Amino acid sequence: MSDKWWQSAVVYQVYPRSFADSDGDGIGDLRGVIEHLDYLNELGVDVVWLSPIYASPHDDNGYDISDYRAIDPLFGTFDDFDELLEGMHARGMKLVMDLVVNHTSDEHPWFIESASSTDNPKRDWYWWRPARARKQPGEQGAEPNNWGSFFSGPAWQLDPQTGEYYLHLFSRKQPDLNWENPEVRDAVYEMMNWWLDRGVDGFRMDVINFISKVTSLPDGVVPEGALYGDAYPYFAQGPRIHEFLHEMHERVFAGREDRYLTVGEMPGVDIEQARRFTDPRNGELDMVFQFEHVDLDHGPGGKWDHRPLSVLDLKRNLSTWQEGLADLGWNSLYWNNHDQPRVVSRFGDDGEHRIPSAKALGTVLHLMRGTPYVYQGEELGMTNVPFSSIDDFRDIESLNHYAEAVDILGAPAEEVLAALRRTSRDNARTPMQWTSGPHAGFTTGTPWITVNPNAADINAEAEVADPDSVFAHYRALIDLRHRSEVVAAGDYALVLPEHPQVFAYTRSLSDRSLLVLANLSSEPATFDAAQLPAWAVGGGDAPAAELVLSNLGSATEATSGSLRPWEAVVYSRG
Repeated sequence: MSDKWWQSAVVYQVYPRSFADSDGDGIGDLRGVIEHLDYLNELGVDVVWLSPIYASPHDDNGYDISDYRAIDPLFGTFDDFDELLEGMHARGMKLVMDLVVNHTSDEHPWFIESASSTDNPKRDWYWWRPARARKQPGEQGAEPNNWGSFFSGPAWQLDPQTGEYYLHLFSRKQPDLNWENPEVRDAVYEMMNWWLDRGVDGFRMDVINFISKVTSLPDGVVPEGALYGDAYPYFAQGPRIHEFLHEMHERVFAGREDRYLTVGEMPGVDIEQARRFTDPRNGELDMVFQFEHVDLDHGPGGKWDHRPLSVLDLKRNLSTWQEGLADLGWNSLYWNNHDQPRVVSRFGDDGEHRIPSAKALGTVLHLMRGTPYVYQGEELGMTNVPFSSIDDFRDIESLNHYAEAVDILGAPAEEVLAALRRTSRDNARTPMQWTSGPHAGFTTGTPWITVNPNAADINAEAEVADPDSVFAHYRALIDLRHRSEVVAAGDYALVLPEHPQVFAYTRSLSDRSLLVLANLSSEPATFDAAQLPAWAVGGGDAPAAELVLSNLGSATEATSGSLRPWEAVVYSRG
C-alpha cells in the first residue's frame, strides 16, 4: 500500500464561522461541528482541517490570533473542543488545526509588549523600523520601504507611541512576527507541541513560506500602474525558510509517532521549491498548497482582473505538477478553500450544468496523485453568491479593495462590484446550506453574512437522500480512493494533451490502470478514440475496460470518441 497514511486520505476543511450555529447567535461554532460529525463520516473523509478557532478580535475572521492557547468564546469552550476531538477520533477521523504564525493580532500580549517601548525585551519579536531617511513619522512616503499590504494600502503602520512603523503584510491588525529572533521560534514550537499533546493530528500552516524575510527589507520594483513595490522576492521563500521549517520539524514532530499531517500554504511556490519543501529526506513538510492553477483566470492586474479559463492551460498546469512531484514529494489537490470563490461558478457552469460540472470537476481532481481537500459545501455543488451591493460583503480584503479601487483610483463602482462578485473570498464564506428551511438550517438567529438564496434547491438534506446528487458522487470518489491503490499510488500520464475541451489521463500501478475522461465544457466534445490507451477501448481478444464511475447516470462508451457536456467517466483495468 502507500507509504504514508495521508496518501490515501481525503481532507475536509471546516470554516467554523460558517459551518453550523448551535446557539442562535448567527455565527457557527464548535458544537455546530459536533452535531454534524455523522454527516462528515457519511461523506467518508479522513481528516478535518479546522480554520482558526483561537481567541481573536476577528479583523480577518480569526486569522488574527490574540491567544494561541485559548478558544474564542464565539466558537465555544475547551470542553467543546475536547468533545469534538474525541468524536472525530471515535469515528476514525483526524483533526488538523490551522496554524497562523507569520503574524499575530495586534491584540496579542506579545505585540502589546513589543509596542510598549523601543527597548522592551519583546521589541524585536516583530519587524519595527524608523521612518525613511529625511522623512518625519506619519509624513506621506515616510514608510520604511515601498511594500504594499495584500489587503490594500502600505504594509507599514505607524505606532504613535514609539514613533516607529511595524510591518504587516496583511491587515494593519496583523503584525508580522520576526522569525529571525530565536525566542519567537521557541514560543511557536512550544505552542505547537502543546496542541499536539492535547491530541490534535497536525497543522495546516498559513502563508508559511513568508516567515523568512530578507532582513534589509529593501524597496521593491514598482510595476507599471501599481501603487506599491513588488516585495515578493524579499518575503517569500526567504534565505532561512528551509532552516526554519527543518528546525520546526525537529523541535515539534521528530520522535512522535507517524500520525501527523503538515501542509504548508505557499503562495507563489514553484515545483522545484515544492520538491525541496516536501522531500522526506529534508524533514520539512508533507505537502504544500500551491496557487498556480487557481491563478490561471487572473489577468495582468491580478485576482480582480478576470480572464476566461482555458482547459488547455488548466490540464497543462495540473499535469506539470503531477509530473514534477512524481518521483519526490507530494501534491495537495484542491479547487476550493476559504480564500477561493466556488469552483462550480469559477471553472464550471453554475446554471444549466451545475450538477454535472460540479461532479466532473471533482472527478478530475480527486483521481489525481495527491491528497484531495474538500471545502465545506463543495460536495454539494454550492455556488458563488449574487451579492447586491458592497454592504453585503464582510471580507476585509474585499472591502479594502473596493475602497482603494473606487475612492483612490477612481474605478467605476459597478465594475469593481462585478469583480468582487466573481472573486471575493466571501463567496466561500456564506453559510453551509443544510436544509431548505430558514437561513438554510445554518442558524435560528440572524446569520453574520447572507445565505445564498439558492439554498432551497442546493442543500445537504436533499443531497444526502439523492443517489444522483453531487454529494453522492463525492462520496463515490472518496470511496474509490480508499479502495484503489492505483488512485493512491499509481503513476499519472496525460492523454489527449492538445484537446481544448477534454481533460483525460491515466493512473497506472503494475498491471492495474484507470482512465479518467472528462469534458470540461458546456458543449459536446469529440475526440479520436484511437489516441486512448488500447486497454481502455479493447479490440481483438482484449475485453474493454470496466466502467467504474460516471457522472451522468448512463455513460458514453470510450470507443465512441464523444462526451456530452460536462460528462466524466472513469474506466478500470485489473
